[in-house]
Amino acid sequence: MTMSLTLLAFVTVVFALVSFLRVARIGALVAFLFAGVLSGPYVFNLFHLTETWTLLGDLGIMFLWFTMGLNINMKRLWTLRHSIFGFGAAQVLMVATMLFPLLFGLTGWSIIGCVMVALMLSMSSTSEDMQMLADRNQINTDMGRQTFSILLFQDLLAIPLLAMMPVLAGRTFNFGAAAIDVFVWSVALVLGVVIVGRFVLNPLMRLVSRLKSKEAFLLAIMLNIVAWAAVANVAGVPAGLGAFLAGMLLSETIYSHQVSAEISPYAMLFLAFFFISLGMGLNLPVLGQYWYVVLFGVIGLIAAKFVAIFMVARVRHVNVPDAAMIALILSQAGEFGLLMLQTMRTSGIDALPPVHQEILTAIIILSIMMTPLLMMVYDWLKRSGRLFSQSIAQGLTGRPAQVPSVIICGFGRVGQIVAQMLDTQNIPYVAIDMDVDTVLLGREHGFNVVYGNSTNADVLRDMGLQPRKTRAVVIALDNAATAHDAAITVREIAPRVKIFARARNLTESKLLMADGANVALPETIESSLFLGYGVLEHLGVSERSVAGLLARMRADNYSGVAEPVSDK
Repeated sequence: MTMSLTLLAFVTVVFALVSFLRVARIGALVAFLFAGVLSGPYVFNLFHLTETWTLLGDLGIMFLWFTMGLNINMKRLWTLRHSIFGFGAAQVLMVATMLFPLLFGLTGWSIIGCVMVALMLSMSSTSEDMQMLADRNQINTDMGRQTFSILLFQDLLAIPLLAMMPVLAGRTFNFGAAAIDVFVWSVALVLGVVIVGRFVLNPLMRLVSRLKSKEAFLLAIMLNIVAWAAVANVAGVPAGLGAFLAGMLLSETIYSHQVSAEISPYAMLFLAFFFISLGMGLNLPVLGQYWYVVLFGVIGLIAAKFVAIFMVARVRHVNVPDAAMIALILSQAGEFGLLMLQTMRTSGIDALPPVHQEILTAIIILSIMMTPLLMMVYDWLKRSGRLFSQSIAQGLTGRPAQVPSVIICGFGRVGQIVAQMLDTQNIPYVAIDMDVDTVLLGREHGFNVVYGNSTNADVLRDMGLQPRKTRAVVIALDNAATAHDAAITVREIAPRVKIFARARNLTESKLLMADGANVALPETIESSLFLGYGVLEHLGVSERSVAGLLARMRADNYSGVAEPVSDK
C-alpha cells in the first residue's frame, strides 16, 4: 500500500472513530487510543511504532506537561491550597494505601516496587478528566473545582516522584540525598517562576506582541517550551518537566490567556499523536495471553480508586452525588503512569519485569478507555431516577426560611440585579447558582442565594418550586444549553408558572419561548432599543412616537426587528 493510501486509510479510521464516539458523547482522546490500536501492527498494520511516532508521542507529552503548567500559577495555588493539599493529598494517600496490600499480596514485587506502582496508579488522566469536565460544562462548579484541585496536586506530586524514581526503583538507597535534591529543585522552581516570569518573559513577550504577528507569537511560545525542555534534559530530569516549568513561567505573565488560546489547537493535535502512539504500542498478543490478569487489574483498579476517593470526599463533607461523580471521573490511571513506565524503559530501570510493564501499560490504557463509558452509564442511571432519587440539596443549600414567590436560576450580573429589585419590594425569593464563589460572595452581601443545579428537578423542588405557589421563575443563566434544560425542568414541575428568561440574542429568545418561557428578553436587542431610545429622544423625537416605535418592534416576539446581518 502506498503512503498516500495508508494516510487516507489512517485519517479515515481516526475521523470515523472521533465522529462515532462524539455522537455517543465519549471524548476524542479515547477515539485516538482506539485509532492507534486499529492502525497498529496487530490489526490493520497501517503503521508501526517507529522513531517518528515515538517523537510525535514525546512532543505530545511535552505539550501535555506545558498545558498543566500553564494552568498552575502562584495565585491559583494559594487560592485552592486547602483543596489541593488537603483533598488532593488525602486522595493519593488513600488510593496508594488501598492498592499497596493488593499489589504486595498478588505480585512478587519488592516493597519499594509496590510503593512505586501504587503511587503511579493513584494518579489520574488529567487530559481526559479536564476534557470531560469541559464537555459537561462543569469546570466552574464546586465538583469541578474539587476535581481540578486533586488533578493539580497529582501534577505537582509528579515532579518529586519522577525525580526520586531511582530511589523508588531500588537503584540507590540514599533517600536523604534524593529528598534534599527534590527540595532544592522545588525552591528553585518557585524562585525561577517568580523571577524569570516577571523580569525575563514579560519583557520578551511584550516585544513579540508589539510585532503584531501571530506566527512570531506562536514561535516564541514554542521556543520557550523547547528551550526549557532542553535545560531539563541537560540537568538530568525528564524533558516533560522542563515543558511544565515553561508553562508555569508563562502562567505568571499577562499573556497567559492568549498563550492558552494560541497553543490549544496544536497541543490537542500533538496530544492526539501521543494517544495514537499509546494505542499502537498496546501489545495485543500479551493482552490476549494475560487477558484475565488485565481484566482483573482494570476492574480492581477502578473499583479500588472509586471507593477510596468516594470515602475521602465524604469525610470532607462532599455531598453524595458530587462525591460519586468525583470518584468516577478520577477512577482511571493516567498519563503519568505511562510516562513513568516509559521513563523506566528508556533509563534502564529494571524494578519490574518487562512483561509486567506491558500488563501495567494495558491496564492503564484500558482504564482510560473505560471511564467515558462508565460516565455514560452513570448519566443514564441518574436520568432514569435509579441514582440519588431522594431530594438533593447540593453543597451550600438548605431550605429557604419561607416559601419563595420567585426563584432565580443563575446569580450572575442579571440575576443579582433582579434579586436586588425584589429585595427593595420585600418579595421573598431564592437564587440558585453552581459557582460556589458567587454563592459565598452573594451571601456575604445579604442575598438569599444557595448552591445548586437549576436543571435538577429535585433541587428546584427542594428550593420551593411548586405548581400553584411559586409566582414566577427567572432564568438568568448565561449558557444557552443550561437555560434550555432549566426551562424544560421548570415547566415539567410547574406547568403554569410564569417563566421570565434571559437570552443573548433573538435566536436564543425564540428557542426559550419554544421551551416554555413566557418572556425571553434578548440582551443585545433590548440594550440596542434602549440605546436607540436615548438617541431619538436627544434628536427631538417625541416620547410618544418613540414608545410606539418600540412597542411595534417588540410585538410578536420582536417581529419588527430586522434579521441581523452580523453577530458582531
